Amino acid sequence: MSQPSSWDKIAGNWKQLMGEARLQWGKLTDDQWQQIAGNRDKLIGKIQETYGITREAASRQVEEWERNVRV
Repeated sequence: MSQPSSWDKIAGNWKQLMGEARLQWGKLTDDQWQQIAGNRDKLIGKIQETYGITREAASRQVEEWERNVRV
């Protein structure tokens, strides 16, 4: 049986971790956070759209946050 990925753990604890994510990406609105709902691809897309950066840059930000967040 495989171990859950770190993002699986984040998604499972999304309500608790969303506060930390909001500190990282403060420009995202409440509606955007509701749409993201723990979905990694949606988070990357919203960061890309809101901050006007490439998908690769947004993905790197999420990867770094994912490594540093305590699940």
